[in-house]
Amino acid sequence: MLLGSRARTRAPSLSLVAPFALCIGSFAAPALAQPAPTPAQATGQDEIVVTASPIAGNPDRFATIVSRIGRDDIVDSGGANLADALKEVPGVANTGFAAGASRPVIRGMDSNRVEILEDGVKSGDVSEVGPDHGVPIDPLSAQSIEVVRGAATLRYGSQAIGGVVNAINNRVPLTLPDAPFHGELTAAGSSNAGVGEGSALFDARAGQFAFHADGFARRASDYDTPDGTQTNSFFRGDGYSAGGSYFFGADNASRVGLAATHYDARYGIPSDETFIDMQQTKWLTNNSFALGAGPLQTLNVTGGYADYSHDEKDPDGTVEATFKNTEWDARAEALLGALGPLSSSAIGVQWGDRDYSALGEAGDFIFPSNTRTAALFAFTEIPIGRLHLQGATRAERVRVTGTPASDVFTRVDFTPVSGSLGALYELTETLKLGVTFTSAARAPNLVELFARGPHDGPGTFETGDPALRIERANSLELSLRYKRDGLRFEGSLWDARFDNFIYGQLTGNLCDDDGDCSNGPDAELRQLFYAQRDANFWGGEAKASVALVQTESGSLEAVGLADFVRADFASSGGPVPRIQPYRVGGGLDWDSGPFSAGFLALYVGKQDRVPAGDTPTDSYWNLDANVSWRPFGQNDMEVSLIGHNLTDDVQRDAVALNRDVIEQPGRDVRVVVRKAF
Repeated sequence: MLLGSRARTRAPSLSLVAPFALCIGSFAAPALAQPAPTPAQATGQDEIVVTASPIAGNPDRFATIVSRIGRDDIVDSGGANLADALKEVPGVANTGFAAGASRPVIRGMDSNRVEILEDGVKSGDVSEVGPDHGVPIDPLSAQSIEVVRGAATLRYGSQAIGGVVNAINNRVPLTLPDAPFHGELTAAGSSNAGVGEGSALFDARAGQFAFHADGFARRASDYDTPDGTQTNSFFRGDGYSAGGSYFFGADNASRVGLAATHYDARYGIPSDETFIDMQQTKWLTNNSFALGAGPLQTLNVTGGYADYSHDEKDPDGTVEATFKNTEWDARAEALLGALGPLSSSAIGVQWGDRDYSALGEAGDFIFPSNTRTAALFAFTEIPIGRLHLQGATRAERVRVTGTPASDVFTRVDFTPVSGSLGALYELTETLKLGVTFTSAARAPNLVELFARGPHDGPGTFETGDPALRIERANSLELSLRYKRDGLRFEGSLWDARFDNFIYGQLTGNLCDDDGDCSNGPDAELRQLFYAQRDANFWGGEAKASVALVQTESGSLEAVGLADFVRADFASSGGPVPRIQPYRVGGGLDWDSGPFSAGFLALYVGKQDRVPAGDTPTDSYWNLDANVSWRPFGQNDMEVSLIGHNLTDDVQRDAVALNRDVIEQPGRDVRVVVRKAF
């Protein structure tokens, strides 16, 4: 595990990598996640992404932009969730509901359209069931995080129609380490909320065996805002993991591996008095067999099993509700060599089974439900001179069973079929243009189908609709990348037209716990129905950097980023609820070897395009800055001083369902000490 290589300190680097896909069959499934980078790669020394394609190779051959942040940015961000770590990635926002429950939002598309993965395997939680439910993956355990948008999402299922966030932690080792033992220790503290945290990551080798272990602990009190302390915003969390792999065959090209992880968290819900006590135990396996049998080169088999539960408790510890989720996800993928004009291809299958249940008050929100999925996939690449084509198709069979508000046990079946075609054209060695067309389908999830009662966390009375149809997004994306002489630009423009877009519609009425929505004296829950309408989304993202000074004593670089999303219903032209506002910002990074420093000033626009029942948010400035010192060289020890929201502006999250009653954290100064060995 190496420190240093902080050339992109504040604004995360974007790399072009993403599959484009061609509708080449009537059945398809996502390709398997590729091996995670080694610890050295995970720190950002090499421009490697593993989520966007099942086929290894140079990422410059893809057209859609994939974002990747390394270990440096993860540790510096200081958040208790993946969304905090991704807050400076163009196109990514977060639900901002609580310190322990903030899910990434990609291009205005929320939890039901963003798949969260850990080393390519589903996270196995209930974070899409309600915005107050966290994701049991702490950033401190990750070596890198990748965000995939566009065509590459076809690899991961219909619930990834908006994007994929993959936390890569090497818990099942995918390569034999060069050194017998190496690792990293991290300790940090923050002025806001009295945060104290630490983590340890270790990798070791013994003959043909590779081992990995990691652990973390985080404690934070209620955080301060510019207007005072945000009550019930505390967070406590810890977790640990251990795994190993055995390598065999020629050049150790084959392996079998297994890992076990455990996660515990307790966090408050700022818009309520309750807190959540969460636990998850997960098993992961990742296996690869080098066959070399004619066109069949490699067989990859991966999977995971997760046992999750959380209690929603009153301040005195009384359990009001319990959510449970047991889920397994398995994939098998065959990688093929050259076949005629196809330089490489992948075919495979995926299966999944999920049992959801709830007790106490949560039992009135959704009755027990089961979701089963099965899928097939095909993926291929075709290089033609300076033109590189990729094609993929995916078909799923999704079966969801549950009991809607009618009290009649119901089974619904869906067959979402998706496909994509993309091309990258290399005009010169420094300038590349890409275009991607995707038609992606999504089956409704259990909440949209079977919600039937009060949900105290977000303060809603929700009603699903078992007659909902498959949601489809037809999208076109254009990308441009330019790299030359210290100048780098990566940007994209995209447009997505949704047929049967599923959304939670707030009616403006208030309901009581029994479903009386006549705005009576006991009515405190906002009435919400899941409905469908056609919708149009469009937007863009850009990231640029330019070297201003490059001398033997150091380098100075200017960085800039911008993004925007616009989403309207097609019929009336009214705005889609809870869409992120535009952002634009820039800063400087200085690196002189033992010292580095930088800042990023980000302006977040107001969001006043909201439907009835939603609250507009004001614009604000956010200023982050950092300075680091490496007293013993680049790869040994590092001490960092990091400031967040140094302007101490009032910040409300336009995506958060509870944005009218909570503020985001105010000014924070963070100290981080890291030691590698």
